[in-house]
Amino acid sequence: QVHLVESGGGLVQAGGSLRLSCVASYSVYAMGWYRQAPGKEREFVVAIDYEGEKIYYADSVKGRFTISRDNAKNAVYLQMNTLKPDDTAIYYCATSGRSALMTEGDIASWGQGTQVTVSS
Repeated sequence: QVHLVESGGGLVQAGGSLRLSCVASYSVYAMGWYRQAPGKEREFVVAIDYEGEKIYYADSVKGRFTISRDNAKNAVYLQMNTLKPDDTAIYYCATSGRSALMTEGDIASWGQGTQVTVSS
C-alpha cells in the first residue's frame, strides 16, 4: 500500500489561497483529494491521472481549485484560490491504481489528512 504524506493546510481568511501537497512513496496512476467538513460525509474534490490528461473537479471547486502533479517526485498539488468558509474541512490525499474518477470504491490509499480552515 502506498504511503502518502500531506502538507500545506492551515488557517486563511475568506478570499485567500492555500496550496496543499501530497507525496507518495511510489508512483501511482491517479492521485487526488477528498475532504470532510465537520458533521458531513467525506466528499470528492478533484483527481488527476498519471499523464495529467484526465482531470475531474467537483462542481463546488471548479474555477477556484487547480490540481497538478510532478511524476518525478510522485507528488500531487492542490492550489486553492478564492477560498470560502464552506471549504473548511480536513483534506485527504488519495490514490487509485485503476480510475481517475476516484470514487471511494476506487481508492487504494488515503493520507492522514490536513486541516484547512477558512475564516469569514
